[in-house]
Amino acid sequence: AQAASPASGDNAAASAIPAEPILQPAVRSPHAARAGLLAGARAGQRIVAVGERGVVMLSDDGRAFRQARQVPVDVTLNSVSFVDDKQGWAVGHWGVVLATRDGGETWQLQRQSVKEDRPLFSVHFFDASHGVAVGLWSLVLVTQDGGANWKVVTPPPPEGAKKADLNLLGLFADAGGRLYAAAEKGMVLWSDDRGQNWSYADTGYKGSLWAGVALPGGSLLAGGLRGSLYRSADRGRTWSRVEQASKASITAMLPCGDGALVAGLDGLLLRSGSASAAFKPMDLPERDALTSLALAADGRPVLFSRRGVVATPPDLSCK
Repeated sequence: AQAASPASGDNAAASAIPAEPILQPAVRSPHAARAGLLAGARAGQRIVAVGERGVVMLSDDGRAFRQARQVPVDVTLNSVSFVDDKQGWAVGHWGVVLATRDGGETWQLQRQSVKEDRPLFSVHFFDASHGVAVGLWSLVLVTQDGGANWKVVTPPPPEGAKKADLNLLGLFADAGGRLYAAAEKGMVLWSDDRGQNWSYADTGYKGSLWAGVALPGGSLLAGGLRGSLYRSADRGRTWSRVEQASKASITAMLPCGDGALVAGLDGLLLRSGSASAAFKPMDLPERDALTSLALAADGRPVLFSRRGVVATPPDLSCK
């Protein structure tokens, strides 16, 4: 899931973008573990995290991380998705899509769009063939062949708008196969046909929603700017605000036991014991800007931040 604010769209920034960027392989560095890591995912027993400058970090125990052997681009990677212990995809700036067939050790470039820096912010694969990636200005890409080919899908305009131009920031799916996209203006888009057609649900919030999660019992959570957190018990049709004290922006969510774990900027870490329970803050002394969460095979959450992997509180487990 994407964990940072969307790329700036102002004209001055756009005019400075080179027409033909030179995409180089990511540099292997002894300091890669301290790079900003923006997303993490489980690949079998392994944790795979992606981030700035094409850095990909791997861990087989959720504690010790090493850098991937080969990544063909050095652009920021915003999101990663695996369907098993070997097959995964990552997306990022310049419309880059990468694929791996060996659990993240090596990656191949499947797509790039060097004429414009229209970033992809999130990717979700349902299986080894069917995947969806979303990004800047309502960009939606759909594949039915494991990423060999990607089709652009144009969502309908939101109610009262002339075109679809919301930044789509975080994909998540429920147990029934419905795919959701957390977006700007408090919107959550949803699709029942793997990204081919989309509808809008309005949470009532007016700011950006950066992340969401479907919990095992069927409830949905979506969160974003200034600690905004919303819950739906009817597959996204209606939403209610979840009150919690922090105003730190929410960047990531994870099912945790019968409830959820929510992370964000300024060291925000919240946990609920069930889907409907109140969220309680957990103490992170360093107050790192948390960007993503992943669940290790032993049930321990792994925390990622702008300065790499963050130590998990010793009493935190999602078993």
